[in-house]
Amino acid sequence: MSETDRLRPDVVEAIVAVLKGADPSELPATATKEEKDAAKDRYLSEFVAERSKRDRQTRAWELLLTRSYDEPPTWQRLFDDLSTDVVQELGELYDVLPAGAQEEYARRYGVPTGV
Repeated sequence: MSETDRLRPDVVEAIVAVLKGADPSELPATATKEEKDAAKDRYLSEFVAERSKRDRQTRAWELLLTRSYDEPPTWQRLFDDLSTDVVQELGELYDVLPAGAQEEYARRYGVPTGV
């Protein structure tokens, strides 16, 4: 296998950076089609994963904010207002909960298995 047949991680990384908005002048002139394809695949995979994470985070906030409050609520207050089925769903979203919500969830119910 020649040197040009291998994917160079630094080149793939540079291409991904350009896809994310970095200066295109930093794109290596020697990038191969395989490296460009690998970078595109990685970029799209990361994009889909981020989209999924954002969707899960949005769902977690929808569950946490069950009603409006006159003053900003504490995590304890938010959790006091949750129903059992909402708590169960939040357990499934534990990894995307804000840090304070994770702490309150763990304090009340423990860290969900599989996290």
